Amino acid sequence: MTPSALGALAGLGAGLGAWLVVARLAARRPSLDDRLGPYLRPVGGTGPSVPTPAGAPAPFRTLERLLAPVMRDAIRLVERVGSPSADVEGRLARAGRGGTLDQFRATQVVACAIGAAGGLAVALMLVTGRGLHPVAALALVAAGVAAGLVAHDVALTAAIARRERRLLAELPTVAELLALAVAAGEGPLSALERVGRTVQGELAAEIRQVLAETRAGAPLAAALEHLADRTGLAPLARFTEGIAVAVERGTPLADVLRAQAADAREASRRALLETGGRREIAMMAPVVFLVLPVTVAFAVFPGLAALRIDL
Repeated sequence: MTPSALGALAGLGAGLGAWLVVARLAARRPSLDDRLGPYLRPVGGTGPSVPTPAGAPAPFRTLERLLAPVMRDAIRLVERVGSPSADVEGRLARAGRGGTLDQFRATQVVACAIGAAGGLAVALMLVTGRGLHPVAALALVAAGVAAGLVAHDVALTAAIARRERRLLAELPTVAELLALAVAAGEGPLSALERVGRTVQGELAAEIRQVLAETRAGAPLAAALEHLADRTGLAPLARFTEGIAVAVERGTPLADVLRAQAADAREASRRALLETGGRREIAMMAPVVFLVLPVTVAFAVFPGLAALRIDL
């Protein structure tokens, strides 16, 4: 492809993108909030209400207002293509992220834009170097968008896995501390407050959220059930169910907590043994394909050299 054709293709792509953005902005009808916003004033203020971050420079506020409709349309498109909203909200709760669903969708759009930029860069290099067909270049850009979307989803899955490992690692210690507090004469709620106040970590943060729900009027059993639903871990669900049953039926809570801690430690030990078994099998690959051939070569090479000398 000649440089003139390449320049014409780049100019055509830029013009088409600008025309699509302008047409989208012109075709979108303003909402009632957008039409009434300039005529409303905030409480105690003197100027018009502008839905922009405080302290942002004027050019960035203008750019944000121009790109807001395009961002909303992109978020709707990602919602239709990506995972369902209910599933994403549950995964965000399991990951312990405090952001909203709209913020997560906005980061997905940014990841897709970064993937599209990477695909476009690769396509331009291939077009200039090897004369790649424009249809294949567009396919690379689409693949970059899909890669950005998938990478963002994989990052959320990895964050969930890391947090679940931390929760399972903290569960035995928290259960034993609760057992000590209950054995010292404190009630279940007081023991949870003491552990949530003195312990740091993911499980302690979940306990503080349970305490916040109980202060808001929710029963302790319901708050513990919400904790199990948020995390989605079977050992933690058994732990919260044991506490709720002990509180409702009046059984000795300290013994229940010690048994829960022992079960959690046994489960972590089994998981460690399973991980070690998988790693042992994985370690056989370099031994078989790297170490063993080198050993055989060192053993056979002197004999081959001796045979050559005798000949």
